Amino acid sequence: LQGFGRPSVYHAAIVIFLEFFAWGLLTTPMLTVLHETFPQHTFLMNGLIQGVKKIKIASNYKSDLRFCFLLQGLLSFLSAPLIGALSDAWGRKPFLLGTVFFTCFPIPLMRISPWWYFAMISVSGVFSVTFSVIFAYVADVTQEHKRSTAYGWVSATFAASLVSSPAIGAYLSANYGDSLVVLVATVVALLDICFILLAVPESLPEKMRPFSWGAQISWKQADPFASLKKVGKDSTVLLICITVFLSYLPEAGQYSSFFLYLRQVIGFGSVKIAAFIAMVGILSIVAQTVFLTILMRSLGNKNTVLLGLGFQMFQLAWYGFGSQAWMMWAAGTVAAMSSITFPAVSALVSRNAESDQQGVAQGIITGIRGLCNGLGPALYGFIFYMFHVELTELEPELNSNSAALQILSSPTQLL
Repeated sequence: LQGFGRPSVYHAAIVIFLEFFAWGLLTTPMLTVLHETFPQHTFLMNGLIQGVKKIKIASNYKSDLRFCFLLQGLLSFLSAPLIGALSDAWGRKPFLLGTVFFTCFPIPLMRISPWWYFAMISVSGVFSVTFSVIFAYVADVTQEHKRSTAYGWVSATFAASLVSSPAIGAYLSANYGDSLVVLVATVVALLDICFILLAVPESLPEKMRPFSWGAQISWKQADPFASLKKVGKDSTVLLICITVFLSYLPEAGQYSSFFLYLRQVIGFGSVKIAAFIAMVGILSIVAQTVFLTILMRSLGNKNTVLLGLGFQMFQLAWYGFGSQAWMMWAAGTVAAMSSITFPAVSALVSRNAESDQQGVAQGIITGIRGLCNGLGPALYGFIFYMFHVELTELEPELNSNSAALQILSSPTQLL
């Protein structure tokens, strides 16, 4: 199917909004299912899903679950360059359809079989790389000097979906039950799939891809390890990859334990956490749309990345050393400004990649972030272990606020 109109950033933004809106609705049902499946370890299992590995679970399935969720990050790391390379050869639309379908496939299983739900979430790590294909799609339809702004709008759309959906999901859950929330999320996911199938046009020009799916493609072109070797030969892209790894590793660990920190150390209640989520989300949208455009024009791409990394370093240190509630609010403002880093880095990578390698270039960045989603929380879990921090000290609270902040951290952290 050809889709409607010419390919545009709006198509990409709608795909991202619907996908993550569906998952954001499930914030409350997720915790409910955890509570029903692990009644004595609800919060601990929520932490495990976020990647915290230092926990004590009186269950025979402990090792299997740890492996399951760690596997997700590894699969994303390996599959993102592969899917990106294939999209460079066969087009973006088929892989947008595939990544969204398989990423959202576990949603209805939440009420059917919790164990199958958790298992499918880990396996879906292979396909939870929608952003790499989306950013390649955006690169196909925008000029180079407008690309960072387009990436900012797509990232802001993601943030907007996760600011609104947890609250809506919590309201529906409180008034109509979790089953309705899962049903609505499933319908939204199906709507996203139908939108891609019927309305999204292919963005990769036909002259840059084989004429049919019957055309042969060499394993060398699609091999993710070959893609990584190719990166090693490009010093600029290699430095960008190292930057992404070193910046996102601590951030992924931070967001896996941040709710615990606010509740247990700072003393935030549910209302304050909800307000904090809303504030950071709204300011992130402003930062990635208004400020990113201004900074890219005035400072340039590289300096904008450096500024974003500076904001990130500042907010990490502020959260770590801050001891008062007002410090957390101020650090949240800085954290929102640091959200300009991801779209700015993606634009920088796109500028250094050939037009027929946009998918693999964005896939490598997405893969590194997926790897950090597993390693970062594991690092923080080890720190918990070293300082004898037991997560059982905090009672679980089954509402949308408890996980929404963790979900808001990044595109790959959600899944």
